Amino acid sequence: MNVFDRYAPFIQDVIYQNRWHALRAVQVAAGDVLFNTDAHLLLCASTASGKTEAAFFPILTLLAEEPPDSVGALYIAPLKALINDQFERLTTVAEAGGIPVWAWHGDVSHSRKQKLLKRPRGVLQITPESLEALLIRKHGDLVRLFGDLRFVVIDEIHSLMRGDRGAQTLCLIERLSRLAGVNPRRVGLSATIGDVQKAAEFLAGGTNRPALAPKVAEQPIRWRLSMEHFFKAGAQASEAPNAKTRFAGLPVPDCPLERGAPAPDTTGALAPLDEKSDRAPEDADPGLAYIFEHTRGRKCLVFSNSREEAEAVTSSLRAYCRKRDEPERFLIHHGNLSTSIRVSAEADMRDESLNLTTVTTATLELGIDIGRLERAFQIDAPYTVSAFLQRMGRTGRRGSPPEMWFVMREDVPEARDMLPATIPWRLLQGIAVVDLYAADRWVEPADTERLPYSLLYHQTMSTLLSSGDMSPSELARRVLTLSPFRHVSQADYKVLLKHLLAIEHIERTESGSLIVGLKGERITGTYKFYAVFKENEEYAVRSSAEELGTIVRPPPVGEKVAIAGRVWHVDEVDLKRRIVYVTLVEGRVPAFFGLCPGDIHTKVLERMHDVLTGEKRYPYLMKNALARLNAARGAAMRAGLAHRPLVNLGGRTWCLMPWLGTYAFLALERFLKIKCADRLGLEGFEASRPYFLQFRMDAGFDTFFEVLAEEAARPFDPLELVYPDEIPVFEKYDEFLPAELVRKGFAHGVLGIDEMKARIAGWSQAFSRTLPSS
Repeated sequence: MNVFDRYAPFIQDVIYQNRWHALRAVQVAAGDVLFNTDAHLLLCASTASGKTEAAFFPILTLLAEEPPDSVGALYIAPLKALINDQFERLTTVAEAGGIPVWAWHGDVSHSRKQKLLKRPRGVLQITPESLEALLIRKHGDLVRLFGDLRFVVIDEIHSLMRGDRGAQTLCLIERLSRLAGVNPRRVGLSATIGDVQKAAEFLAGGTNRPALAPKVAEQPIRWRLSMEHFFKAGAQASEAPNAKTRFAGLPVPDCPLERGAPAPDTTGALAPLDEKSDRAPEDADPGLAYIFEHTRGRKCLVFSNSREEAEAVTSSLRAYCRKRDEPERFLIHHGNLSTSIRVSAEADMRDESLNLTTVTTATLELGIDIGRLERAFQIDAPYTVSAFLQRMGRTGRRGSPPEMWFVMREDVPEARDMLPATIPWRLLQGIAVVDLYAADRWVEPADTERLPYSLLYHQTMSTLLSSGDMSPSELARRVLTLSPFRHVSQADYKVLLKHLLAIEHIERTESGSLIVGLKGERITGTYKFYAVFKENEEYAVRSSAEELGTIVRPPPVGEKVAIAGRVWHVDEVDLKRRIVYVTLVEGRVPAFFGLCPGDIHTKVLERMHDVLTGEKRYPYLMKNALARLNAARGAAMRAGLAHRPLVNLGGRTWCLMPWLGTYAFLALERFLKIKCADRLGLEGFEASRPYFLQFRMDAGFDTFFEVLAEEAARPFDPLELVYPDEIPVFEKYDEFLPAELVRKGFAHGVLGIDEMKARIAGWSQAFSRTLPSS
């Protein structure tokens, strides 16, 4: 029986009503695994390929054929907005088969949740944090709620695989399965999986079932992709000095993505904008003017790498509208904005009659439906290939090709700047991110080898909070057998429990059992406990009765604050209630929501080196970007960067460009300071992570690499790269851990020591007295 015939009649009716003439490859692949095996399913297919329907058509069929006695399917998503979006789509299909769909998160009404609690059945959609709260607050109801759970669907699974939040999700599924006495099949959905085998192992963690990842045949994709570069002031890279900047419209080159197909060997022709009304104001930032002009009359997204930048960009673009006496056409969307502002932006973007542009961070990166998007812009380079693919995939739906315009902005290098400051790092990073996928189909793999001590604290407290008193041995059995803690030893766990007793986060009862202590209750007694990602202490910002969002550091009364793409005067700061009261004013001011650095993989840095020192042409580079790259390549050739990672900048000043990812770079930086500084006479370190290290040194070129090779060859404990008295608090609950576990988790689980040693070994082979000393 083929997959379509196996679908329930109401599913077949949905297919007929949508006039689908044939099942997609992803639907056939999902149906084959879910109908014909008992395995877990990892479904990897491109954005907008219909993965959710492909997974749920068989699931709903099986639930309809044999209705469960509880919630039958659990859908876990990283964002409330994604749940809200999928809720409407899934409800339309499921209700035709008499299967209710429930959403459960902080914005869902109490009465709606009570209906599910009274009669648990159907499909429950939830975030990891809300599931954590459910396990704690409804511990006694778990068997009734989930005693016949058949499936757990994890949407956008790639977004949960690179940190504690993904490991928390696995812990929750395993704890729920044990407490409810069920063994549900797991279904992971993603458009951007790097190492499929590792992802499948992650999905199947802690179970006795394999995870199958069928290869889905997809139609070749053609991207419409361009990348342009702008100096923030003065002449552009393609112009003669002091020439007047000319804004131009451009036809975006098509870039084929079928494997092995050559990219077009043309950069596209530039055509001037004819109508004066299409231009930004004369004093506009050139890069933002470019976005202003090329979003007009279209529905677009502008992706930014930070909330601060999103606020600044939105404020500027709206100011350009006011200067041109035009209606405002720019919205803003990021995690610090109030729910009402975000939901309003999503609704406006879905309105087909409005041609609006939303400036956003990663909050619109995932699969929230915001209608037909014609074009996406990316300001500077995303940190990961995965983020690039997700953002590119937001366009190109409903028949049109995916289209993204990169806008690289930097200050003009000054004549006195040294070599590393003159390299266009973000331009190189953008090209590398695109090329890694276009040429190699490479995406960042999951990092599942860290020692998650912060999560260990969290799950220990959560388990005690939900289950009540427990003996130390029983607590250890329950927690350490969760798959994310497979590398944590019994000895380490004993150290943790003794510390938690000492700081009164847990207490020992007269019978010897453990319970949550008084100080522990202060941590677990707030809704913020449910999340394992680090949050800043935030202040709500309000104007009259409207809530605008949150900020980290409120300015004094009388100052200004930027949020929701506008500038506000601070009228009052209520420190006790953490509320900032504001009124709208004109002007411009930087926003600050907390630091959020990106982690860049070594593969990206290595490809950046290839871009800088090679001769490959990239057909999507526009005039300024091509000129800027060529100039950088000339400087790199003169400095010998193709063969030398170490460059003398004059006298005792040197620059090391190791082309290592964030954590391997961090390990190398510490290795130089701790292991090599005395022998080499190193001092005056300045790091621009993960691009270059600048320092003063007494030794020469050859001696530098000889010393590194000798020190790296000597056995040393990774803990030696942690500074004396340093407690590198890295994750949310590290502050409650014993210092020895924080140091161990950082040294063994964060620092990329193996990558660093491999790079040093490569240098040793290349520079063992083969090059003259500088």
